[in-house]
Amino acid sequence: KPVPIEDDSEKDQGTETILLVEDDENVRRLCLDVLMGLGYTVIEAENGEDAFQACDRFHGTIDLLLTDVVMSKRSGTELATRVVDLCPKIKVLYMSGYTENATVKHGVLTEGVNFIHKPFTPSSLAKAVRKILG
Repeated sequence: KPVPIEDDSEKDQGTETILLVEDDENVRRLCLDVLMGLGYTVIEAENGEDAFQACDRFHGTIDLLLTDVVMSKRSGTELATRVVDLCPKIKVLYMSGYTENATVKHGVLTEGVNFIHKPFTPSSLAKAVRKILG
């Protein structure tokens, strides 16, 4: 069931395809519901390996990789590096429960990357995705 978003959600609507990679099922489900409710096509994966398989099976254009930073099997940054090699035009939005400063300090992310801090609201996720996709 789509998650309701504040009144200005029309401008956050989209038709692009998003590869969602999140190992926490509750967070993944929330993101899926929000994004699909806004009109996006969402390919979901639990980890980096699942994400590669999903990319391989999907024959269209994937516009955005929305990935957790810290996951089992492969980090979000490792995943993004490989996905960008396969799809050079893809945009990337990282999400993490760790602060942006902590992820930069520990070398997980570099400064200036697209980042949203968990927990986030449906509205802040919608706005972040729309801003990156343009």
